[in-house]
Amino acid sequence: MSNNQNRDMPDETEYNMLVSKAKGPEEVIFELEDGSIIKIRVNIDRAGVSTDGSKHYNVQASMSVNVIPPDRKYKLTKPGVKSDKSVSDKSVMSKPYK
Repeated sequence: MSNNQNRDMPDETEYNMLVSKAKGPEEVIFELEDGSIIKIRVNIDRAGVSTDGSKHYNVQASMSVNVIPPDRKYKLTKPGVKSDKSVSDKSVMSKPYK
C-alpha cells in the first residue's frame, strides 16, 4: 500500500488488470562526458485500476540499467577461480544487456 495516511481507505482494494504497451522506445540511451553509455529500459510488470470506480491505479514497474564503459572492455573469471575483485553477493550482479 502507498504512504497515503487516509484512514478512510479500505484495508484491501480489488483491481482489474490492464494491458500496457510502450508508446515510444522501451529504452533510453544516455552518453556521459567520459564516453560511457548508459542504457535504461523500463517495463510495466503489472497495472490495474480499482474496481470501485474511483480510478485508483496500481502499477508495478521494473528497470534495468546497463553501463557500457568507453573502452568497451570487461573481464570474466573462470568458474571456480576466486578473485579479489569478484562479487560475492549475487544480488548486486546484473545480467548482460541484450
